Amino acid sequence: MVKKQILFVMGVSGSGKSTIGKLLAEKLNIPFFDGDNFHPEANVKKMSEGKPLNDNDRQGWLECLNKVAIENISTGAVIVCSALKERYRNILGQNLEGKHQIIYLNGSFELISNRLNKRKNHFMPKGLLQSQFDTLEIPTNAISISIEQAPDDIVNNIINKL
Repeated sequence: MVKKQILFVMGVSGSGKSTIGKLLAEKLNIPFFDGDNFHPEANVKKMSEGKPLNDNDRQGWLECLNKVAIENISTGAVIVCSALKERYRNILGQNLEGKHQIIYLNGSFELISNRLNKRKNHFMPKGLLQSQFDTLEIPTNAISISIEQAPDDIVNNIINKL
């Protein structure tokens, strides 16, 4: 039995955060929150124009996701967001000591680029992928999962590691 906790599923755009997060939440019977739905309109507009977000753009968004996490601490939840820097993960985990886990969906630039080429109607343009890889600080205290397997296998691996 997996203990109730907040599970932050992180990775670059196209790594499968939403797909894996939804499946994981379903399997654990806990709420699912897609971090993209919490971006202010200005952030979505900026990304749609092909401009990467800076730390100032992300600050309020990360604080909002932390609030969502705190509000769901008693039930547990899956929250997906890029969380590319250690600083961002620290904001997400504020006041959650021992009650959250970072799950890093790990994949190569080539694999993720190919996935993004097949995506339709997403506000994150493929051209921003390189900036995400450039920004990425690989987490050291996270469950790292290769995305080179079927979604159900990824979710089962996560649950086994929890």
